[in-house]
Amino acid sequence: MSMRFTPKARRGLVALAVVAGLALGTAACGGGGGGDDDKKPRSSSSTSKESGSQPSTQEGESEAPIAELKGPSGLLLQITTAVRDDGGFVTVNGSLKNDGGAMATIPSALSGNETEIMNNGRSLGGATLVDSKSKKRYYVLRDTEGRPLTTTGFSTLKAGESIDVFLQFPAPPASSTDVTFSLPLFPSAVIKISG
Repeated sequence: MSMRFTPKARRGLVALAVVAGLALGTAACGGGGGGDDDKKPRSSSSTSKESGSQPSTQEGESEAPIAELKGPSGLLLQITTAVRDDGGFVTVNGSLKNDGGAMATIPSALSGNETEIMNNGRSLGGATLVDSKSKKRYYVLRDTEGRPLTTTGFSTLKAGESIDVFLQFPAPPASSTDVTFSLPLFPSAVIKISG
């Protein structure tokens, strides 16, 4: 008699284990989306994501450009900031966009005509800042190995594609806040230095 009940008992225990497992699984799934404990971590993680995106807005990524220059092949250079730093230099930030309908090859002329800069690949090394007040021209800074302190290593941009760019120059005197930014093949523009 105990032999007959053993298989039935086993099936009953297995069925009970399956039902209990499903109940626990359902409770875990249901509790994961609606419990107060789960809402708090999600809330704080979304808060940290929001906080993380706020500084990038302050860094100038979504600011209106202070200058917009149209170059060859549909290239558009938008300058968003020109900031005087404590180290005695000015950092110009912006974006270079292919505003045309076809792939654009970045002209080598943007690198300038200095052999040392040209040997380091495509860049914006040909850019200058002119301070008409003190009658001085400032060229893109270089590191100790002769590499220009600007965005480098790009040769083409697809239609509609844009890249963030930066350029660093020696800082004009503190009294000079308006300077003329020039880049080969682009028109010049007066920009205001902040900081």
